[in-house]
Amino acid sequence: MPNYLKYFLAFLGFVALTMIRLFEDEIFYDPLLHFFKGNYHLVAAPEFDFWKLFLATIARYLLNTFISLLILVLLFSKSVLKFSLVIYSLLLLVLAPVFLYLLSTMEIDLHFLLFYVRRFLIQPLLILLLIPAFYYQQHIKKAD
Repeated sequence: MPNYLKYFLAFLGFVALTMIRLFEDEIFYDPLLHFFKGNYHLVAAPEFDFWKLFLATIARYLLNTFISLLILVLLFSKSVLKFSLVIYSLLLLVLAPVFLYLLSTMEIDLHFLLFYVRRFLIQPLLILLLIPAFYYQQHIKKAD
């Protein structure tokens, strides 16, 4: 596949990630979106369907992961897929139980932690770390 086509498809992947973010209210069930935009340190959380929120968050994580993995494969090669898949899976295995616990307790003292755990699950932040890491690794291999 020509490089220009790979870069164009990777760009479309970033557009897809952006569209998920722009239309998150319409696509996913998440009553915490508006809760965390306010002064969430002092107020109780809104009522929500526990399992529906958890499953919607995991679905969003998996969708973002799928698109992110496609972008990484397009920008680098299939060799990064296995490592990236392990990293994304480990992150999910660690954060999903923490997210479940924080959702089940919903203590005001833990809202700040819930905010960041949830943020890591719903935003494709890991790709922002992996692209420079793989680029650096690729650069080092070429230098040798």
